[in-house]
Amino acid sequence: MKERINDIINFFRKKINTGQERSIKAKKNIIGSFFIRGANIAISIIMVPLAINYVNVSQYGIWLTISSIVVWFSFFDIGLTQGLRNKFAAAVAKGDHELAQIYVSTTYAILGIICSAIWLIFLFVNQYLNWPKILNSPSSMHRELSILALMVFTYFCLNFVLKIINILLIADQQPALSSLLALFGQVFSLICIFILVHTTKGSLIYLGAVFCFSPVVILLIAHMFFFRGGFSRYRPSISKVQFPYAKSLFNLGVVFFVIQVAGIVQYQTANIIIAQQFSTADVTQYNIVYKYFGITKMGYSIFLLPFWSACTEAFLKNDITWIKKSITKYKQLIALLFLAGCIMLIFSNRVYDVWLGKGKVNINFYLSLWGFIYFFTTMIADTYVSFLNGINALRIQFIACLLSPFVFIGVAFLLLKYFKMGVYSLFIASIVCNFNGLILAPLQYHMIINKKKKGIWIR
Repeated sequence: MKERINDIINFFRKKINTGQERSIKAKKNIIGSFFIRGANIAISIIMVPLAINYVNVSQYGIWLTISSIVVWFSFFDIGLTQGLRNKFAAAVAKGDHELAQIYVSTTYAILGIICSAIWLIFLFVNQYLNWPKILNSPSSMHRELSILALMVFTYFCLNFVLKIINILLIADQQPALSSLLALFGQVFSLICIFILVHTTKGSLIYLGAVFCFSPVVILLIAHMFFFRGGFSRYRPSISKVQFPYAKSLFNLGVVFFVIQVAGIVQYQTANIIIAQQFSTADVTQYNIVYKYFGITKMGYSIFLLPFWSACTEAFLKNDITWIKKSITKYKQLIALLFLAGCIMLIFSNRVYDVWLGKGKVNINFYLSLWGFIYFFTTMIADTYVSFLNGINALRIQFIACLLSPFVFIGVAFLLLKYFKMGVYSLFIASIVCNFNGLILAPLQYHMIINKKKKGIWIR
C-alpha cells in the first residue's frame, strides 16, 4: 500500500516537473492556488450567513451597496497597478532588476500621493452626503452610515497602496502566494466575526470594521515578509523613485484605466441600481447568486491567473505553440465547469436553504439561471482578454470599453423600465455589454496567433 502511494506521488511529481520552466511554474502555482482558493471559497460561503444573522438581510445589503459605491474611487488608480504588472514582468524577464525596482518604487510613490489626496477630500465631502437617501435606507441611520462610509473609504485607500504586493506576486507568476494572503485575510475576518457574534449585538459599524481592517493587517505583514525576503531587490526606495519612468506606466496605465472604469460601471453599479429600483434586500439576493455561481469563476481563475504574465514572457520569446496549447486546455476546462454549473443550477434552491437557512432568503429561479449564464460567458471572455492584456494588445479593448458602460446602463434600464423585468436584468445587461470579450477578443487572438496579423490587432 505504501509503495502504491509513493508511485502515485512520483507520477504526479513527474507530471508537474515535466515541460517548459514557464509551464512547470504555472502548474505548481495552480496546484497551490487550488487548495488555497478552495479554502477561500469555503470561508466566503460560511461568512455570508454569519454576517446576515449578525445584522439582517437589509443591513447586509446596505454593507454590500456602500462597498460598491466606494469601489468607484478605484479609477484614481489610473490603471497604474496593471501597467506595473506588465512592466515589472517584462523587466524581470529581461533580467533588468534595477528597472523593476524603479517601477515598483515609482508606483508606490504615485499611489501614496493619490491616496492621501482623495482621502482628505472624502473626509471633507462625507459630512455633506445624504447616505440614507443614496442607499434608500431609513433616515435614522444617517450617522451610522456616514461612519461606515468613512471606514470603508479609509480601508480602500490603505488597500489601494498595499495591494501592490499582490500585483508583484502575480507578475512574478506566483499567484498562489497572492491567494494565500487573501486566505489569511479571510481567516482573520472569520475569527473576528465569530467573536462579534458571541460578544456583541448586531452592528453595521462592527461588521464593517472586521471586513475592512482584517485584510489590511495581513497585507502589512506581507510587505515586511516579502520585501525582506524574495523581493528584497525590488524593495521600494525613495532614491529609486523616478517620476520620468511614470510616463511609460501612465501610457500603458491609461488604457487599463479605461478598462477598469468600464468594469466598475458594469459590475459595481449593479448593487446601486438594485438598491434604487428594488431594495437593499434584493441587493443581498443578487450577491448571494453572484457568490454561489462565482465559485465556478473563482475555480477557473486559479488556472487562468498565471496565464497573463506567462503570456508576456512567452510572446516576448515568440513561443506561440505554448500559447495555443494553453488556450486549448482552458477551453476544455471551461467545458467541465459548464457541466458543474448546470448541476449547481439544478440544486440551487436546495443549496440556498442549507447555506442560509430555510426561508431566510427567497431567490427567483431566473436570477440563478442568468447568474449561471453570466459567469459561464465571463470565463470564455476572460481567457482571450488575459492573453491580450499580457501582450499589451489593448487598442481594440480600449475602444470597446469606451462603449460598454453605456451599453450596460442602456440595456439595464431598458429591461427594467420598459420590459419590467426583475433583478436578473443586471446579469443580462452584463452579458450584452461584454461584446469585447465574447466577440472581439477571440477574433483578435485568431488574427494575431493564427493569421500573424499586425496593425490594429497587435496594438
